[in-house]
Amino acid sequence: MTTVTDAAGLDLGQYLRRGDRIVWGQACGEPTTLIETLIEQAEGIGELSAFAATSFSKLLTVEAAGKVRLSSMGAIGTLRTLTAAGKLDVIPCHVSQVGPYIEQGLIGCDVAFVQVSPADAHGNHSFGLISDFVQAAVSKARVVIAEVNDQVPYTFGEMLPASKITCALQVSRPLVEVPAAKITATDEAIAKFSAAYIEDGAVIQTGVGAVPDAILRLLGDRKDLGVHSGMLGDGLVDLIEAGVVTNAHKRIDPGVCINGALIGTHRLYRWAHRNTAIRMCATSYTHDAAVLAQLDRLVTINSALEVDLTGQVNAEQSGSAYLGGTGGQVDFVRAGARSPGGRSIVALAATAKGGSLSKIVPALSGPVTTARTEADVIVTEFGAAELRGQTLAERARRLIAIAHPDFRENLERAAHDTFRRGY
Repeated sequence: MTTVTDAAGLDLGQYLRRGDRIVWGQACGEPTTLIETLIEQAEGIGELSAFAATSFSKLLTVEAAGKVRLSSMGAIGTLRTLTAAGKLDVIPCHVSQVGPYIEQGLIGCDVAFVQVSPADAHGNHSFGLISDFVQAAVSKARVVIAEVNDQVPYTFGEMLPASKITCALQVSRPLVEVPAAKITATDEAIAKFSAAYIEDGAVIQTGVGAVPDAILRLLGDRKDLGVHSGMLGDGLVDLIEAGVVTNAHKRIDPGVCINGALIGTHRLYRWAHRNTAIRMCATSYTHDAAVLAQLDRLVTINSALEVDLTGQVNAEQSGSAYLGGTGGQVDFVRAGARSPGGRSIVALAATAKGGSLSKIVPALSGPVTTARTEADVIVTEFGAAELRGQTLAERARRLIAIAHPDFRENLERAAHDTFRRGY
């Protein structure tokens, strides 16, 4: 292993070849110094491409995409700017498929860029904030370049032995943060209807953002909640410190929060450092159907851009604009709906564009992310529509009832034939 103590002294041309395909850690686990260095040196190496699942660092600009061809599983974070400019190749896949796609060579990985903590006494580095598919990238890559950042928390779970590192770049740099979103009255109303499905002893899966944060704030009176999720934010810390989340009754992994990505602020990162109450796992565990099937009372919470009157969910694209991604939605929707005592919630505001556009629609304007056969509970600020086991006509009635009142009459007209035929 080669060690470099100053980014100015790192010549990526020593390790990368023309045409190499790079995979790097996503979200708050982005190896920002390595990405910056790659953008500076890419033209001198030539024909490089990279897979960036999500990005919040603001490093992946349109200009950067002119130097390194970028692909992703969606337009999460600042990647939305690239899709709008036609500078991002989107690979439709569930987040649980990214690791297997890397292993199978469907997502090329000649080089892995990872951000890790300093090594422990045994020479192992923690992946810190991200565990999802980085181990798959490390295993597949010809070259592994690690950004060893002394500000990365040491979290338990997936580890990177020093022996697997080709080059280690030593840095001390603030981590990417995603501050809590501002919670609106609409978010609070959605949260109230969603939180009603979370009872004492439930195991929760949620993402980050205003609605998930608003839901977590309403759970302070619950007892012995558990966590098994693909990503977690600062709101988790509040619930654990309040004694609400104990993981005491989980059939598997009792006493431990299972998670794949920490997306938040330094408060979350400090809490996670050497904390045995959380274990960071690959998506082969966090999203695995066989693992999720062992969780009773699993309540999953996901978001959408729009839902049609049969229960089909679009979480990716609105017209010609690619705005989201498949993520782990389908994995968790299925798991929550099938868990004994569990539920699967898809939450969204009833309108968009200042109230001028209904998000409960007769027909989707984009792809079907989650099929209507998987739909369970759809929540807006106007209520919850329970769809599981309901006829198409009854689904339409229930979804119209939670649409914004200004759009209900038009939706009823659109559903007239369904009401008449029953399908």
